[in-house]
Amino acid sequence: MYMKTYLIIGASSGIGRELALRLVKQGYRVTGTYYKDPVENDQSGIEYHYLDVMDEDLKLDFLPENLDGLVYCPGSINLKPFHRFKPKEFTDDYKLQVVGAVKTIQSALPALKAENGGSIVLFSTVAVQSGFNFHAQVASSKGAVEGLVRSLAAEFVPKIRVNGIAPSLTNTPMASRLLNSDQKKEANAQKHPLKRVGEATDIANAAEFLLTDKSDWITGQIIPVDGGMSSVKV
Repeated sequence: MYMKTYLIIGASSGIGRELALRLVKQGYRVTGTYYKDPVENDQSGIEYHYLDVMDEDLKLDFLPENLDGLVYCPGSINLKPFHRFKPKEFTDDYKLQVVGAVKTIQSALPALKAENGGSIVLFSTVAVQSGFNFHAQVASSKGAVEGLVRSLAAEFVPKIRVNGIAPSLTNTPMASRLLNSDQKKEANAQKHPLKRVGEATDIANAAEFLLTDKSDWITGQIIPVDGGMSSVKV
């Protein structure tokens, strides 16, 4: 019996970890990468490999021969007034969130094409389509991610589907500085029509859907998972 195989870049914490655990529980094979978060003695069933996506010469020699899906999770949230950003910060962010995804997809493409069809899921942010103060850096990089999603979706049809998820603020280690007190959590919750910040499970649910056959007539889409932030005004 064929076992579907998924690659999750950044599977050791946050959304990537939640998604990987969900897939393993359903009997799928999951190859995941880690960078800072230790995974020694991990008993989850995820097959972990170290990877620094900022390396110029990215080596993914651990890739399975066949892949049914790829998710690229690495990102950053650096918020401050525009005049305080250095141009290098924009460049470094672009390398992490866009170039890292490009290198990973290029490396995985033969394995994704080897099966009857595959799915790629990338991450944007609600801040691309909705202008927010102090979000110039993250919105710039994630805007490029949205362009990449649509371009690759057009290029890879009908073999491979490519979609993106645009979350709002989500309670993960990446956003810990923004949610490190009850007061901050409550203030950010009140900004959302659904009156709470997102959880890793909220985003992992959407990513799981886009990876599997349940979404096999969806490609080239950026799906908001943002508590109503982008479309509901109350």
